[in-house]
Amino acid sequence: MATTIDVLDLAGAKVGSVDLPAAWFEGEVNVPVMHQVVTAQLAAARQGTHKTKTRAEVAGGGRKPWRQKGTGRARQGSIRSPQWVGGGVAHGRTPKDWSVRVNKKVKRAALRSALTDRANHGAVTVVRELAFDAPRTKDAVAALAAVGTFGKVLVVLADRHEATERSFRNLPRVHTIVVDQLNTHDVLVSDVLVFDEAALELIGTGRRRGQDEATTATTEEAAK
Repeated sequence: MATTIDVLDLAGAKVGSVDLPAAWFEGEVNVPVMHQVVTAQLAAARQGTHKTKTRAEVAGGGRKPWRQKGTGRARQGSIRSPQWVGGGVAHGRTPKDWSVRVNKKVKRAALRSALTDRANHGAVTVVRELAFDAPRTKDAVAALAAVGTFGKVLVVLADRHEATERSFRNLPRVHTIVVDQLNTHDVLVSDVLVFDEAALELIGTGRRRGQDEATTATTEEAAK
């Protein structure tokens, strides 16, 4: 049975109703799958560009600093040993790729679980024509208050709209995303999901409004 919720306008007035896509909002909430995908997302976000130099990579230290015996000092072979200031680092960090491969089927299952969980808790709001004519934070605050949001809010747009994105940008507890970038992590860290009505039918397609399937396939092929 489809879940039907009210569709609101930016003033918070009911202007209709919509059935949430059953394929995304009526699945099984699989916590282990969500954990796997979110862990992989966070790992992929790590830059892994840390780098230290070993004693083989630092400059200098080509000869023994003093003779082996007779000086009263500890024997040393190079001024680039780890115990010397300016020496190499022992067991230091090197560049690393932290990304973990996750199957597309698993990613979709995790997103379905996350969206279902939010729907089950009544934390999904749908707004018709979620767009502002000009970037103004005051308008964004008023709209969120009118539709009854709370806590951390994820605003899901049907396509890129600069004025709307800039209107929400200064609000620290609001994150704006286009529907083709919707992901499990952003859903789970948000208390409320606010969807542009036009974005609902595009969930999971990898497309945004006005973008056809051929363009999407070309873009994905170029990214490989």
